[in-house]
Amino acid sequence: MKIYRRLVPKMAKDIIRMLVADKMIELEEGRREEAELDVAGVLVEHLNAEEQLASDAKDHMTRHGFSQEKYGAVRRALAEQRQIKIGDEAFDFLLDKGVKALYQSKNIAEVFAEDHDLRKRIRDAMSKYAGVDEELDREVRSRLKNLREGTGEWDIEYQKAIRQLKHVKGIG
Repeated sequence: MKIYRRLVPKMAKDIIRMLVADKMIELEEGRREEAELDVAGVLVEHLNAEEQLASDAKDHMTRHGFSQEKYGAVRRALAEQRQIKIGDEAFDFLLDKGVKALYQSKNIAEVFAEDHDLRKRIRDAMSKYAGVDEELDREVRSRLKNLREGTGEWDIEYQKAIRQLKHVKGIG
């Protein structure tokens, strides 16, 4: 699941709202916005780590003269080295960090739910925003029917089309 920086405040607000509505957590009096910031902080921290990882992977490729096709492998190797979860593993990692942040937050008075229930509810709240990425992917793939997936040309055109659509939809 791809998380868009512009959607982080909405995601955090929904997560806290749902957990409070389901009586899974109780907030300190008047500290709702701060609790939302605690949750948003987990997401932003991960986004920052992913951006740094992407930048470092590009630098590594340039230094070693690797072609664009090696980007994924270089990025995965650097992520493993730094113990950063990416791809499908990142979502579960974020759920774990989100639950941990609830317990550590000074803005949450009490956590009433079990960890697995918190994870499920946070997953539900975050999944609303995952469709944005899947929708973009479907639209871009339909535009690139004339190119063979997996080729360097396809990768470049895919990234370009994604950037354009994000800009048009105001999420990039």
